[in-house]
Amino acid sequence: MNRLFVAYKPSGMSSNQCLGRLKRKYKNKKAGFSGTLDPFAKGVLIVAFGGHTRLFRFLDKTPKRYRATLWLGAHSETLDIEKIEQIDTLPEQETAAIEAALQSLKGELEYLPPKYSAKKIDGRRAYELAREGKEVEMKLAHSTIHDIRLLHYRHPFVTFEATVSEGTYIRSLGKLVCERLGLEGGALSALERLNEGQFRYNNEQPVDIRSCLNVPPNRYLGDPQNVFYGKPLELADFEVTDPGTYWIDNGDTISIIEIAEERVKYVLNKVETC
Repeated sequence: MNRLFVAYKPSGMSSNQCLGRLKRKYKNKKAGFSGTLDPFAKGVLIVAFGGHTRLFRFLDKTPKRYRATLWLGAHSETLDIEKIEQIDTLPEQETAAIEAALQSLKGELEYLPPKYSAKKIDGRRAYELAREGKEVEMKLAHSTIHDIRLLHYRHPFVTFEATVSEGTYIRSLGKLVCERLGLEGGALSALERLNEGQFRYNNEQPVDIRSCLNVPPNRYLGDPQNVFYGKPLELADFEVTDPGTYWIDNGDTISIIEIAEERVKYVLNKVETC
């Protein structure tokens, strides 16, 4: 069964555990997800079954929007509630100062990702090395913070919402907020992914692939049977002939093709649309 849909991962389980539940629920062994959520986090998880697992890199998944709660004074190596080591009692902060700290992150941002993250270092995940007690040297990450705003503040908890580019570490944003407030210690006590681009939770209803691709459409003007049988395609038979990656509508299916050096090649062919 080919299927693309949005699941909602609860907190307290890994993304892989959530996928395992969905595989059992729908009795489908071939499945995958896009965009790992930390075990303590909850929210939107894009899931694909069957051949639709090949589509992840062609989906329009940005920007992403998160809701997070920052616990001021909580010390944690993971920057979340997984490894709380100490909790300091801090004086209440001015709401205006918190809002200013959040707004200071808006725009292009350069920062160090958490060492407990899925980022790869010499072929291994950073969190694997950190859990083994090995020294982890993280490289600077670059993100775009499209929007960030304070939802409410009840000391010592700051709840904010952020719309960000793909690959942004919200735990790091929490740490930066604390630094700009001049505070030591701060960790996320809650994190929810609200959407990935246009992907929002909708009771696991199938998604129409045509509506969520990150490559432009093109039209094949030749004999449709050529696509149906996967025959070689001529550049002259396409409406757009500029180099690039495109999708073409075959009716009940789509194909993704690449035009390069005046040649056309299939990237994916005859993918069901739902």
